[in-house]
Amino acid sequence: MAEKIAVLGAGSWGSVLANMLTENGHDVTLWSRNEEQVKQLNTEHTNPRYMKDFVYSTKLTATTDMKEAVKDSSVVLIVIPTKGLREVAKQLNAILTELHQKPLIIHATKGLEQNTYKRPSEMLSEDIPSENRQAIVVLSGPSHAEDVAIKDMTAVTAACEDLASAKKAQKLFSNSYFRVYTNDDVIGAEFGAALKNIIAIGAGAIQGLGYHDNARAALITRGLAEIRRLGVAFGANPMTFIGLSGVGDLVVTATSKNSRNWRAGYQLGQGKKLQDVIDNMGMVIEGVYTTKAAYELSRKRQVQMPITEALYRVLYEGEDIKTAISQLMDRDLTSENE
Repeated sequence: MAEKIAVLGAGSWGSVLANMLTENGHDVTLWSRNEEQVKQLNTEHTNPRYMKDFVYSTKLTATTDMKEAVKDSSVVLIVIPTKGLREVAKQLNAILTELHQKPLIIHATKGLEQNTYKRPSEMLSEDIPSENRQAIVVLSGPSHAEDVAIKDMTAVTAACEDLASAKKAQKLFSNSYFRVYTNDDVIGAEFGAALKNIIAIGAGAIQGLGYHDNARAALITRGLAEIRRLGVAFGANPMTFIGLSGVGDLVVTATSKNSRNWRAGYQLGQGKKLQDVIDNMGMVIEGVYTTKAAYELSRKRQVQMPITEALYRVLYEGEDIKTAISQLMDRDLTSENE
């Protein structure tokens, strides 16, 4: 059955998901603060800053009025960078209180909050109390917007402790090229989604430095090991990290030029300064901020994350990337399963 859905966030991923939900037969309104972006989406059905040359469905409606988007919506999909998530959540909560609505909340945000180290679902549950919403579902997995836009075969996970809500999200998104699995491990799904961006920066950096497939494979494999260690320390199911929101998302993000985290790392490997990379990207590089949060969190929990620590030194202490790599390779020899 068709649902009325509000999508908050009109970047590449938010707008492509909104378009896909529209093509799945749902009544979708896409919210953005940017008036020019909304005008282009409604009149030209384009979003050139984020999705060059892609033409959106004429049935997709965009608006700068969040209340207009949310009114009568049974589902709200939030696709906002971690840094701006609380601000949007608080605005949404005020609207839901006014409208006396209680929608299902789905989010596709990948990161950790600075200083609190909270996951997106924790942030949302704090700022949107249970009286104004149903469950919170995490949508995560290997899914570049550019590939979904051209209907490349894609599989992701809908994670929620309430499996009925995860199954509802599964039905909303699934179609002939986009397959959704369910999972009840929200902690694992969100840690996998956040931490893979760190490893993607590292993978881009070593390629920018001229290293090849062996180095990238080693980095991804050992990166997955430390992602799992931190997630399990917080109660995640270890099996989640060999699934779509774990190794799946890690592989696609750490090997593709569509990944802004990989592109950021590649530029760093070529010798560009971090601030110049951030300025040139034009979009949020979640991995830069997640590196700091994960590094601090790992030290608090006494979890070994040597790759994350090395990238932290490069990004925040100005250490030379080649020096960081040498130090990683010169660490004490140990067992793979330790």
